[in-house]
Amino acid sequence: MEVLRTPDDRFEGLPDWPYEPRYVDDLPGYAPMRVHYVDEGPKEADRVVLCLHGEPTWAYLYRKMIPVFLESGARVVAPDWLGFGRSDKPVDDGVYTFDFHRDMIVAFVEQLDLNNITLVVQDWGGLLGLTLPQDMPQRFSRLLIMNTAIATGRAPGPGFLDWKAYVAANPDLDVGALMKRATPILSEKEAAAYDAPFLNQSYKAGVRRFPEMVMVEPGMDGIEISKRAVAFWREEWAGESFMAIGEKDPVLGVETMMAIKALIKNCPDPMMVKDAGHFVQEWGEPIARAALNHWGDL
Repeated sequence: MEVLRTPDDRFEGLPDWPYEPRYVDDLPGYAPMRVHYVDEGPKEADRVVLCLHGEPTWAYLYRKMIPVFLESGARVVAPDWLGFGRSDKPVDDGVYTFDFHRDMIVAFVEQLDLNNITLVVQDWGGLLGLTLPQDMPQRFSRLLIMNTAIATGRAPGPGFLDWKAYVAANPDLDVGALMKRATPILSEKEAAAYDAPFLNQSYKAGVRRFPEMVMVEPGMDGIEISKRAVAFWREEWAGESFMAIGEKDPVLGVETMMAIKALIKNCPDPMMVKDAGHFVQEWGEPIARAALNHWGDL
């Protein structure tokens, strides 16, 4: 398998990103590919906050939430999916499948032996991450969910289909420019930080593939496990939850999120973030505080 690795100098001097990169390169079934992750806070902390990003971002998306989680005394772990951020990037588009990424994150959680996990998800972080607790329920105790979906064979709406078509038509997608358009509050340097992982088109197989992987038709990979996830969240979830919704998200906005709320057992009314779009973590500091206050951790 041909794999690319973004040079370290691409990540120098990123605004509000003081975190030391950490890597694991011996995950069963994935060695010697290198998975990057942030790991901050005391290793012996009684709570682990696991932050899963989506398309086309990386752990940098959580830079406004990580300090709040650390303030509460938690350990914070934020990995990059293979193909994104500082993680290695398989070149072949065909490598990128639902099972490829899900199996990786399962191996990652098991190898780091993470427990009492607060699962924090948005976008593909949710499509993948929301299928984890059903198979390791003893490891998960809380959920902080932002604009995402559980895909079981239907398109979430015309907005997603337009996005999917746009990415397909732009195989060398300018990630920084996209993030700036979608999130006008970003500075130029912050937008550039989202573009840092991708030297050229050959590094962007993950960016191209994630929209294609969303399970919008019957029979696609990941549908059956996602159907099990729906049943788990509705019937078996025994942990605490908190939901925040970016109201200006044109793809996975209020309607989609309220449908997910109805699926999550004992999910409280969501925090509505009026000015936030799809990348709601860019408004993440008050969201993290609200969630932790709701749970009594701040």
